[in-house]
Amino acid sequence: MTANTTAIAILIIGFLILVFLRFPVAYGVALSSMACLLYQGKSLNSLCQQMVKGISSFSLMAVPFFITMGILMGSGGISEKLIALANSCVGWMRGGMAMVNIVASYFFGGISGSASADTASLGSILIPMMVDQGYDADFSTAVTITSSCEGLLVPPSHNMVIYAMAAGGISVGRLFLAGYIPGAILAISLMVGSYIISVKRNYPKGEKFSLGVFFEQLLTSIWALAAILIVVVGVVAGVFTATESAAIAVIYSLIVSLYVYKGLTWKGVWDALDGCVDTLSIVLILISTSSIFGYCLTQLHVPDLASHAILGLTDNRIIIALLIDLIILLLGCIMDMSPIILITTPILLPIATQIGIDPIQFGIIMVLNCGIGLLTPQVGAVLFIGSAVAKLKMEQVVKATLPFYICMLIALLLITFIPGISLALPNLLMPA
Repeated sequence: MTANTTAIAILIIGFLILVFLRFPVAYGVALSSMACLLYQGKSLNSLCQQMVKGISSFSLMAVPFFITMGILMGSGGISEKLIALANSCVGWMRGGMAMVNIVASYFFGGISGSASADTASLGSILIPMMVDQGYDADFSTAVTITSSCEGLLVPPSHNMVIYAMAAGGISVGRLFLAGYIPGAILAISLMVGSYIISVKRNYPKGEKFSLGVFFEQLLTSIWALAAILIVVVGVVAGVFTATESAAIAVIYSLIVSLYVYKGLTWKGVWDALDGCVDTLSIVLILISTSSIFGYCLTQLHVPDLASHAILGLTDNRIIIALLIDLIILLLGCIMDMSPIILITTPILLPIATQIGIDPIQFGIIMVLNCGIGLLTPQVGAVLFIGSAVAKLKMEQVVKATLPFYICMLIALLLITFIPGISLALPNLLMPA
């Protein structure tokens, strides 16, 4: 065994052992990287340098702003407005409240950018509401947690900013645009699954569609939806950078939450900022420690070795794409979303580009794969939150979610093998 092979084994196997021993991922990444550097006889000064370098990025400054914006808007009383808007759109269908849940998640995801925030905020309102109207509690929870993953795809998503950084600084604006249609595909897929189950179980319909009610709810919700326009239109039109648009959106969110919807007080603002600091500290620690891990991977030429290994198995583009999906899905069962993006992007992106997958398209594939991982035992954060909100055993929720896993996998395969789903809007509105 060569020195490089031993160092790679220490890095990767050491990390996996620490993860299985339930070490926090950030510590597992840092300790395995430290052991790798010590084995190679390198100074630990490089560890500190890489940690600082990992978070010394202007584009990364957008992440705390997007997190703050999502928490402020989520605490500011907009959930009820978006639910009412979704109800005016699709509540008339069989299983109408399930459809409302899915559409409301699409709207709310465009504001929070977080599946966890979506589940906690909308789930606490919609799950009891659905149960009161005759829906099974486990079905209501399954719809809530799976639809929350739309928020990872619909901009502004801080995970897309993290991917853009990990991929070497690709356009955040193009990534934002790329998420809209895949998010809609995921929503439609979940709605089809919900409709089939609703017909089978004879779940109720809502009131008939009314154009007047729709426009009334749209006008009420326009203040919340305008936050998305500030970010996306500003970035796409070149008026702001992603960081600048996120900062402006935070100020706008504060004004709307305090003075328009009046769902937030100044005391609530401080509580929300406290939550922002907690979330941001976790994200930044992961980014800084993952930067060391990425440095070790690059120095040991792991991306090249992985590329040769996978491409050596087969030259079939379809099989390689499926292997990439499978690797990310399996990692999603043992790791959280941010470390998967930070650690695997430098390894898998070169392989994806060699088989003709655009880096923008691969970003959407990566985010949706990781989103499915958030719903799987044993570390699925959204699965735990949904179970806690509904006060159900995790096993019950997983069983009810099985049909929706199929819907999500169908959406994933469509996004993987039809590039136009991800690239149509970026190519049309923001050509490279």
